[in-house]
Amino acid sequence: MRRFDFEVEAVADGRAMRRLLEEREFSLIILDVMLPGEDGLSLCRYVSEHIGTPVILLTAITDQADRIAGLETGADDYVVKPFDPRELVARVRSVLRRHRQHQPRQPKPPAPSDGVRYVFSGWTLDIPTRELRSPEDEDVPLSTAEYHLLSALVEHPNRVLTRTQLLDLTQRSEIVAYDRSIDSQISRLRKKLEADPRRPRLLKTVRGDGYMLATKVALER
Repeated sequence: MRRFDFEVEAVADGRAMRRLLEEREFSLIILDVMLPGEDGLSLCRYVSEHIGTPVILLTAITDQADRIAGLETGADDYVVKPFDPRELVARVRSVLRRHRQHQPRQPKPPAPSDGVRYVFSGWTLDIPTRELRSPEDEDVPLSTAEYHLLSALVEHPNRVLTRTQLLDLTQRSEIVAYDRSIDSQISRLRKKLEADPRRPRLLKTVRGDGYMLATKVALER
């Protein structure tokens, strides 16, 4: 990575990684799945839910189910060993480019009145802060993947979106060949949004076609 002009910090295990993340901010994390102590999938889930830094997972496991599991923890890409270093560099640059496109362009953190938020069925999704609040005004944490998926749905309310369209809208289609990962993300969102996830009223399944956010959405600035 240094040969390609990246500034890099390396650590040996999850404990050292957590300490370093408390001290510094990073643009991206390249994370080995098989680590001593806490494994890479657990660390990836922690980063996705609490920090939001993009993650690329590295692994020698080629099983498709394991790759899907890795992506569902919130990873932005998944590289199987052995690999050409130039491929990893290309994937790093691609993830960084996509991540920058999702970042707010304000030079400083926006005041609440400067932001954009979507309101639907009593729920509020604030785009600059990525904060989801319930009808009871409680903060509901979202992983990076869940946030991007919910953003795509609230931007296209009452419209059926196929899995492929959702992958495109969340900018993951070029790295995710398994569109069924959308099903797992929808399931997790239902557990957070629905009173009865088994009988969803907001996140509807349109059999054979895809999913739809079945409610009116208001855009507030």
